[in-house]
Amino acid sequence: MSGKNPAQPAISSAVLLAALITIFVFSLSFLADFSNGWVFYLSLFFSSFLLIAISYRMLYRRFIYNQLTEIYGTVYRLRNPGLPVPFKKEDADLTSEIRKLLNDWDAVSREEIDQLKQVENYRRDFLSNVSHELKTPIFSIQGYIHTLIDGGIEDPEINMLYLSKASKSTDRLISIVDDLESISRLEAGMLAVEERTFDLTDLAREAIESLELQSRDKKITFVIRDEKPHYVFADKDMIRQVLVNLFVNSLKYGRQDGQTEVRISEAGDLVTTVISDNGIGIESNHLKRLFERFYRVDKSRSREQGGTGLGLAIVKHIIEAHRQQITVESEFGKGTDFTFTLRKSK
Repeated sequence: MSGKNPAQPAISSAVLLAALITIFVFSLSFLADFSNGWVFYLSLFFSSFLLIAISYRMLYRRFIYNQLTEIYGTVYRLRNPGLPVPFKKEDADLTSEIRKLLNDWDAVSREEIDQLKQVENYRRDFLSNVSHELKTPIFSIQGYIHTLIDGGIEDPEINMLYLSKASKSTDRLISIVDDLESISRLEAGMLAVEERTFDLTDLAREAIESLELQSRDKKITFVIRDEKPHYVFADKDMIRQVLVNLFVNSLKYGRQDGQTEVRISEAGDLVTTVISDNGIGIESNHLKRLFERFYRVDKSRSREQGGTGLGLAIVKHIIEAHRQQITVESEFGKGTDFTFTLRKSK
């Protein structure tokens, strides 16, 4: 039934059938030469109408409405597990309600299926990336150890060199595992954000000082514009990790004798930090995936620099754990800007 009220087709059908019966009886009376008054035909019409309408309603209630009610209840319980089925009056348009429930369910199911496909693709890529990242240092360690076992340990020119290289590969392996643990705990919400007030400018200065040797080797200068204090309410250790990761990223992809600039400003309830470098930049087709785990713009260069491919993913999760945002803008060949916000301390 397509009407909003099941009584409407019952009344329409009853009127039509009652009229047909009355016309039929009138025709028989006319042919048989019986003369009946208009009261008889009017009474016949109304009695036929009532009989047909009542019969229709009884049949509808028994064979149609009850069936639709059961179907509606089943669909509603499947769509909303644990919730009681709302009472529906007999004049409700159950077909429309069922159709709406099924359409909503279909839309949600399609969305869930698409999400599951994305998660499966993401899981497959992640496992592939993890195995590849772990395999590189493991195979290196294995090669160095086998060489030493096969007699290299007796050669003073080889033993310390290979032990040193094995140690570096071990450090890289530990770094990958630590980053994986950090990002897994962040995603699972297991790392509590311990917010407190601190000076973000002073923290940026500390992070720069901790990278003094690397910046000196690369001949990259760090500059903090407007060094006045900017107090934020956040997890100091996590934000230190954000700054270090972003600074290390600028060192890896910066130019020799280049510069990385830190700009901190306040607007309303937020403190905005922009970290700009004049490095090699990033092509636009890479920007959307830059914060994905293990995603590298230049894979060979990244591995050569010793990165795990998880630094920017960790940065993104930490900022989002603070209910803030981080964005990236870059022009290939000219440099990159990372921008993130934090809550200003009151």
